[in-house]
Amino acid sequence: MKAFTYERAASPAQALAAAARTPGARFIAGGTNLLDLMKLEIETPQHLIDVNGLGLDKIEATAEGGLRIGALVRNTDLAADARVRRDYGVLSRALLAGASGQLRNQATTAGNLLQRTRCPYFYDTAQPCNKREPGSGCSAIGGISRQHAVVGSSEACIATHPSDMAVAMRLLDAGVETLQPNGARRTIPIADFHRLPGNTPHIETALAPGELITAVTLPAPLGGKHIYRKVRDRSSYAFALVSVAAVLQPDGSGRVALGGVAHKPWRVEAADQALPQGAKAASSLLLAGARPTEHNAFKITLVERTLDAVLATARSQA
Repeated sequence: MKAFTYERAASPAQALAAAARTPGARFIAGGTNLLDLMKLEIETPQHLIDVNGLGLDKIEATAEGGLRIGALVRNTDLAADARVRRDYGVLSRALLAGASGQLRNQATTAGNLLQRTRCPYFYDTAQPCNKREPGSGCSAIGGISRQHAVVGSSEACIATHPSDMAVAMRLLDAGVETLQPNGARRTIPIADFHRLPGNTPHIETALAPGELITAVTLPAPLGGKHIYRKVRDRSSYAFALVSVAAVLQPDGSGRVALGGVAHKPWRVEAADQALPQGAKAASSLLLAGARPTEHNAFKITLVERTLDAVLATARSQA
């Protein structure tokens, strides 16, 4: 691990000022991903700004009937909140499907959104990786790619986003509230927050340098059955090969989003309209333009079968 300096910020303004005066600074809260990357020298920030003292750890009702989730709310607390369990069950289930109890106790809402890919070539500094070193190449293309993206990829990167929580947030049309370096506030729709790789896979989100996430907002609750189904190689502490988040109504209508298939949580609104026609129709729209590799072509069938199981579960619980 390379040497770095450290400070604790007492307010959002102080955190922004610290980031502005120190090029290469990074905010740190739970650190469950960042510290691992620092140990491998994949991330080498010169300065860490501890934001745990900013008071952004509350879950509050909004005037619109939704919830505002502070950036520092721990994953365990968010999954256990009575309002989340009652009105946003898909989010609670997605959180509980991720990581381990120990990690969920430490990981934060903002940090979960910002976690980086678990592509093994990204973690292996002896291998070329455009995410780690722009322009060096993508070792996963032509390499072992069983875990990798089948949609939304590019010639520069076929990595997937690892978050379960973010898939549920995308399904629910969350908004990401931020403070910009100049102190201005903005809300980024979750659909626009994570970027597709294109030619710049190292630029993973819509955040500007030094921009601080302060909260995630959820709109008013969606009625219906909330289901999160995660297919993985082992039953715990494993990332999704495919995951399906869904909110489904008794008539078969609803919403669906996928994890484990793209560089970002994957939702195609047109596929929602096809849900009453069944998993095959919806999956064909969700995966339109898919470009699987020889190692992960099975994900195409797995998406359809997993979505079919989700639809069957919703019908059985109706």
